[in-house]
Amino acid sequence: MSNEAKHISVLLNECIENLNIKPDGIYVDGTLGLGGHSEQILKRLDTGRLIGIDRDESAIRRTGERLAKYADKMTLVHGNFCDVSQILDELGVDAVDGMLFDLGVSSPQLDEAERGFSYMNDAPLDMRMDNTSALTASNVVNDWDEAELVRILRDFGEERYARRIASRIVERREQKKIETTLELVDIIRSAMPAALREKQHPAKRSFQAIRIAVNDELGAVDRMMKTAPDRLKKGGRLCVISFHSLEDRIVKTGIAARENGCTCPREAPICVCGFKQTLRSVHRKPIVPDEDELNFNPRARSAKLRVAERV
Repeated sequence: MSNEAKHISVLLNECIENLNIKPDGIYVDGTLGLGGHSEQILKRLDTGRLIGIDRDESAIRRTGERLAKYADKMTLVHGNFCDVSQILDELGVDAVDGMLFDLGVSSPQLDEAERGFSYMNDAPLDMRMDNTSALTASNVVNDWDEAELVRILRDFGEERYARRIASRIVERREQKKIETTLELVDIIRSAMPAALREKQHPAKRSFQAIRIAVNDELGAVDRMMKTAPDRLKKGGRLCVISFHSLEDRIVKTGIAARENGCTCPREAPICVCGFKQTLRSVHRKPIVPDEDELNFNPRARSAKLRVAERV
């Protein structure tokens, strides 16, 4: 089965519904992937335009080929979604009608063993979303000091055995360079208490932490939330799908800062701090996949969609 056949866009209908797509609007898909969300946006455009951005050059190539019939209303850009404001400047676009960011790792990246994202297959320690980037998982695992390894495992992976795992990594790499994903899995497993019984794979949190560090994922989300909303037209929608609590917290905080950022005392009769609301939450709580979607696509289980509108 091809990667295209296996790829399933998360919360697809919910995203399209909440973008309020106008046939003549301009929309950004900041995490293009295989273009599942983009395709549905393009189908609803007449004279409008879609700008698709991805860090992965192979995603740009594959999606460009798959959606070639929409080429006249689609612009694909190899870049990082956190640079969306700069990308729009380079394209001569002042403001857009909607933006969508799916922060998950795409199915092809997980399924292509040679990319090194999966703890289930043996591959070189890579984990780069952008193959032109210099930093790899091998650099992190073999070169970063023990304190920094503890920090990323604890903060990015919420791994309670961070110190034990980091210590074991340093101990092993002093004997020989750690080269593959399954070598790292064995090291992580050996650092876990013998009686530990987990529902999830013992390396899941550590691999998440290293991947986040390699790709500066949290920094990218933070920079995006600080700049992207300013490029929305009044009434334009921002849709962000996150897959773990660290991302979701940044998105939630970023929306709140633009929605309820007044720092004046509650008893103050008028606002004097200069705050001006620029976003409003469309839904009080994040949208999550229903049981039908989870049965069809188990990878969507941790997904949360937050939607905000420019005011």
